[in-house]
Amino acid sequence: MTKKIKSLLFLLLLAPIMSQAQFGFSHEIGAFAGGVAFQSDFGVRHDFETNAGNTGFGIGLVHYMNFSYRAECNCYTPDTYFNDHFKLRSELSYNSTKLEHFGKWVDKESVYGEQLRAMKGEAKVTDIGMQLEYFPWSIREFTARPGAWGPFVALGAHYSIYDNNTYSTLPGGLGNPGNVYPDYLPDGWSTEGGSTWSVVSSVGTRYKLTELSDLFVELRWQYYGDDWVDGLKKDPKLNEENKANDWNVWFHFGYIYYLD
Repeated sequence: MTKKIKSLLFLLLLAPIMSQAQFGFSHEIGAFAGGVAFQSDFGVRHDFETNAGNTGFGIGLVHYMNFSYRAECNCYTPDTYFNDHFKLRSELSYNSTKLEHFGKWVDKESVYGEQLRAMKGEAKVTDIGMQLEYFPWSIREFTARPGAWGPFVALGAHYSIYDNNTYSTLPGGLGNPGNVYPDYLPDGWSTEGGSTWSVVSSVGTRYKLTELSDLFVELRWQYYGDDWVDGLKKDPKLNEENKANDWNVWFHFGYIYYLD
């Protein structure tokens, strides 16, 4: 998986260089950090304790193609709606969440309750991908006014490489079938990791800090194309609550610098 990350990172860094050489875009770079709420097969669906308990952190590096300005000539591009309202964002990010079961079934003083309480996990995901961001207000006007706000919405796709670590604290671990909650037998848990595509959608805003820098805050929803990201997978035919794949919600803050 390390080779995949290196290859994708190389392509991600090469694309902006080629685009500048051919089309004359300007560029922005930045970083962000924040919290992640992971929604998976750990816990009970639509349960506040699960949503509050299965949380982690996320960090990332971002690059933007700014279509409204050309750095090599210190001039604006042609005044079109696309140039003044869209930016293309490339990203390399990482999120990690420790997982456990919550809810009424875990609280039961029974063999099943003990099995669920002992089952733990951790989802660690490396993402690389792109989003197209739409700014309803003029990008040119925002860029020219320190103290301005620039709300945006975005949609994109990421390639997600995940590692999971599902285990049980009971003697013998998950290798002992007697320690495994029946819904996850015979092959409903995994520690192999893997990769998948994910859909990313977000809403947020920038704040013009200085002429060449912005702050931003963003709320993101990410839906994975695989149900194994957390290391658990119930049979959806037997478990109505497991018809959706794993997904998460990010809330983070970031800093952006304009390359002049």
